[in-house]
Amino acid sequence: MTRQSQLLLPTLREAPSDAEAASHRLMLRAGLIRQLAAGVYTYLPLGRRVLRKLEQIVREEMDEAGAQETLLPAMQPAELWKQSGRYDVYGPELVRLRDRHDREFALGPTHEEVVTMLVGGEVGSYRQLPMTLYQIQTKFRDEKRPRYGLLRGREFLMKDAYSFDEDWEGLHRSYMGMYDAYNRIFTRAGLRYRAVEADPGSIGGEGGTHEFMALAEIGEDTIAACDCCDYAANLEKAEYERASSEGSAGITPQAGVPAKVHTPDARRIEELAALFQKGAEAFMKTLIYMADGRPVAVVVRGDHEVNEIKVKNALAAAALELADPETTERVTGAPVGFAGPIGLGIPVLADYAAMEMEEGIAGANEKDYHIKGIIPAVHLAGAQAGDFRNAAAGDACPRCERGRLRFHRGIEVGHVFKLGTKYSEALNAKFVNAAGEERPFIMGCYGIGVSRLLSAVLEQHHDGSGIVWPESIAPFAVHVIPVSAKDRVQTDMAEHIAARLAEAGIETLLDDRDERPGVKFKDADLIGIPIRIVVGKRAAEGLVELKRRSEADAETLSLEEALAIAGAK
Repeated sequence: MTRQSQLLLPTLREAPSDAEAASHRLMLRAGLIRQLAAGVYTYLPLGRRVLRKLEQIVREEMDEAGAQETLLPAMQPAELWKQSGRYDVYGPELVRLRDRHDREFALGPTHEEVVTMLVGGEVGSYRQLPMTLYQIQTKFRDEKRPRYGLLRGREFLMKDAYSFDEDWEGLHRSYMGMYDAYNRIFTRAGLRYRAVEADPGSIGGEGGTHEFMALAEIGEDTIAACDCCDYAANLEKAEYERASSEGSAGITPQAGVPAKVHTPDARRIEELAALFQKGAEAFMKTLIYMADGRPVAVVVRGDHEVNEIKVKNALAAAALELADPETTERVTGAPVGFAGPIGLGIPVLADYAAMEMEEGIAGANEKDYHIKGIIPAVHLAGAQAGDFRNAAAGDACPRCERGRLRFHRGIEVGHVFKLGTKYSEALNAKFVNAAGEERPFIMGCYGIGVSRLLSAVLEQHHDGSGIVWPESIAPFAVHVIPVSAKDRVQTDMAEHIAARLAEAGIETLLDDRDERPGVKFKDADLIGIPIRIVVGKRAAEGLVELKRRSEADAETLSLEEALAIAGAK
């Protein structure tokens, strides 16, 4: 039993004005966390109890999947990151420091390099494989804009696991074992989520990758999901089925010559649509990017958006960014808003949907002018055609014949990767196979943001009064509340109930504070413990009120009935 009078549980009537996300507001108001610096938080006892519940679920499922728990150093030699090639790729998010001997280190945002060095030095034979190691540890990333409380912090709790296999078939088994374990973890945590195909980002790798997305409107990620089958992907990765009616078949070069049109101050698609009295799909949007320092043009239809990940992958570029206005004008000869695909002396990448237009309108590479009558199949014949746009709502599903893509917002809470030999080759981590040959380990890595998971659960599990915890991760199972601290009958019965529950191994919070009933009940709703037993005026009759936090109404029960429902026989 825990006495509320002795618990560090500072509740707030109102959250700070800069707390934007519901989960952030609730964790501050319910006394789970307090901010120390931007993106850096202290976990108070209630928050720590929930984190421990989440950690326990993760540990149980990792152990069940055959993974072994370790604890790797948070402080990592920068030389390891340089050897793997990620030192510069990770950029300013990597927290760097030097020791008294001027040796450079980094605070680990992830541990691929460290674990690869460990296994490369300790595992020499295929007989020791497969092997999966995991840890639950604080990670560090110098986020440019920490926000939404624990959803995007600079210091956070993460479970990261790493698998080592002798071949790709083994990696697939390890990957699917983790994939299945993740499904069990998030289900047990009470989360509504989708596993979606994704891009590997800075982690890299040679195989597939899936993100696990908690469905929430505050989510920073967009999920494209089929309304008929299980297909789902992050917007960066989402594919779509090209319509069979699209295509350039039948278009011939006998069409008229494109004509230049004066379009003063019409830069944006909306302005052009109004000027030409056409829909956005009638235009070709040309954007100038810098790929590893070299300019390229990307053309998409006016109603579509460029997918920079797809462009970057198509170019095999290490870095891709939108060109600044000065560079755009130097490359095209015109200010931003008047770029077009014709006559450019740089590579042009044209999205399939733009190439399949029968006729389009695009910038003329001259201020205040556009060109109409462009036939992509004729006038952009030298462009590299490909899938360079974001999927759009209503696009046909790439996996089934009937479905259409629908969009949802999501919070990434887990990610699984097939790394292949990206790190084992870079760090020379090898084993000897059955034929006596040295081979690099085939690796996978698997992460869960444990502290982010706490926030994601709260985004889904709350109402207007406060938190509504899933039973599996609630800080306490039962909240016992005597209405009057001055009524000896009530306080004695409340003490008896709490003691009986504690003896039965049920985590119980006893509100023994000398506070007004309204304060107690508001706090109880705010912190959201699943079962509330209220000892009031009918205590002398042996009756109490039992209310589930997820339900509106309470029921009057005998003491023994309430104890039985709460789990004490």
